[in-house]
Amino acid sequence: MKYGQMYMIEPAQLLAHPLVVVPGFMSDGRVWEPQIRLLSRHVPVTVAPVLNADRVEDVAASLLVHMPEKFTVVGAGLGGSIAMAMLQEAPDRIAGICLIGSTPLPETPAKAAEREPWIIRARSGRLRGVMEEVIPASALAPGPLRHQVMGQLADMAEDLGADVFVSQSRMLQRRSDQQATLMRADQPGLVICGVHDQLIPVKRQLFTAELMKNARIEMIEDAGHLPLMEQPDRVSAILHNWIVGEHGRQPEREETLDPLPEPVWTSRRSRRRPVAVETPAVDSTAATSEPVSEGVLQLTSEYRASA
Repeated sequence: MKYGQMYMIEPAQLLAHPLVVVPGFMSDGRVWEPQIRLLSRHVPVTVAPVLNADRVEDVAASLLVHMPEKFTVVGAGLGGSIAMAMLQEAPDRIAGICLIGSTPLPETPAKAAEREPWIIRARSGRLRGVMEEVIPASALAPGPLRHQVMGQLADMAEDLGADVFVSQSRMLQRRSDQQATLMRADQPGLVICGVHDQLIPVKRQLFTAELMKNARIEMIEDAGHLPLMEQPDRVSAILHNWIVGEHGRQPEREETLDPLPEPVWTSRRSRRRPVAVETPAVDSTAATSEPVSEGVLQLTSEYRASA
């Protein structure tokens, strides 16, 4: 469902600039594969690695050295924090900014303290189990893809390793308040929000969009905290509309991506044990979105203080 009209009537025209995408917590370029296949037809696309560092600002400064003179940046989760730090450091170089499941607010002391046991356990070789607590299945949209997405996320975490987990956890603990950065920004902005996101709630992401002068928000009803992995086609279509706009025909779903089996890759955990037999199709709309979209439409600037 589209709610962009609430914030911005016309799609941003960003075709003149390259696109830089920044992965989220313990993720890599694999999560961006559908978007790269689609958007690279129109603009150059670069995946920015989230380097080992103690602070989000340090990563942003390191990346800016290697980025184009001016570019559009799309960040998911922790990648959104890095995108906002780039905007703060070099606003004249940012053509547009998109935040997916991200927040400009700093980490609360309670959440920062919660990460310490996770760091200890990750260092002791229990990273896969820790990831199931950092981003639990309940933070994703209900449905049969939950198990697959959790397995994919754990695979990427294992590939990146415990040192990266510790580094990225420290970044989140120490991230700065970026509300003023977004309020000063006059670039085209986009917020993509999964309605079932329990880690960065809907009203907080609405608040994020409201901070920017020229932003829109798109809510995906069948997604939670990881819309890139839960609904990749929908995210691709939203980004295509925002970046390409009238300069390119909005692709139909079947031509959005090259034909690939669902999902894009199979987690190692799924390969190690049989997947349950698929149950008959059920109308998921009634099960997952009935009161949510109504509630979302009621969330306006009155929630700014409580976000």
